Amino acid sequence: MSHTPSPRRASVCQFFQRYFLCFVFYSIFGWCYEVFLEVVVYRWGFSNRGVLFGPYCPVYGVGALLFLLLFYRLLRGKPWKQRLVLVPVLFVGCAVSATLVELGASYLCEWLTGTWPWQTYVNYQWNFQGRIALSPSLRFGLGGVIFLYVIQPLLDRVLGAMRPKVRARLALALALVMGCDLIVFLLRSLTI
Repeated sequence: MSHTPSPRRASVCQFFQRYFLCFVFYSIFGWCYEVFLEVVVYRWGFSNRGVLFGPYCPVYGVGALLFLLLFYRLLRGKPWKQRLVLVPVLFVGCAVSATLVELGASYLCEWLTGTWPWQTYVNYQWNFQGRIALSPSLRFGLGGVIFLYVIQPLLDRVLGAMRPKVRARLALALALVMGCDLIVFLLRSLTI
């Protein structure tokens, strides 16, 4: 007799798989964005912009999940005119929430490693302890609006087109890779 999960359990698993895959996608997307800024825009040269070994910045994944949980449902099922009216509110909401995530991440990184990866904010005109600054916060707001209106709907289509078994296996494989990376990072942090 084969064991099949209940519909409720299956939907909970699919919910977590979907959100985890979004987290990984945006963590990788954030790493690529940071590397692009560093190499192409600022011409500083390449360095791993994440705190882990892999090509991902988890702070972007956390910010994306926050955007999904706080703001994305405001847009779903609404006609375009109503969605457009929400742009200023979502811009401010994304800017504030992402800035708070970045501030919290800076304290967490400093506690774990003694520093945080974006200390360049000390040179920005309006900054708080070099941890957050107005200019990146405005970029977070703009990026959040693009995320909510363009990128996430496309990612929803991609994830929706995946067969459930493929999505489950992909989520498990990525969780194992990121989990191992996190364990190595924590062990390294504790021995420094």
